[in-house]
Amino acid sequence: MRQRPLKLAPFLLLILVPVAAWAAWLGWDQHRDVHPDGSVTGPYEAWQVIGLVLTLLAPVYWAASRRHIAGAVLGTTAGLTAAAWYDWSDDSSGLFLIGVGMVMTASLVAAFVLSALIASVTREPS
Repeated sequence: MRQRPLKLAPFLLLILVPVAAWAAWLGWDQHRDVHPDGSVTGPYEAWQVIGLVLTLLAPVYWAASRRHIAGAVLGTTAGLTAAAWYDWSDDSSGLFLIGVGMVMTASLVAAFVLSALIASVTREPS
């Protein structure tokens, strides 16, 4: 089986789309909500994170269906990790590193599983 080299343009696109999607869905909401009982939630709502995930399905599907598995996995992971790092790096406790690591790990695993599944059920375009 012949292996294809990683094409640069799809890879860069797959880095930029998650960064833009993060900014659109999560970048504008930076405050925590304080409830009457004193509990604190946020800064993101569940619908924002769900919107981000659903938005990223399209570029991952596009890349995986064209057999750009490495680009789909590494590009999406790099983009989300960079966006999380930039968004959370002003945290003075240093705990943002744990959150960024969790984003990186979860996006790597999810993008890999999804890309492998998509590539196995779609045909390569002619």
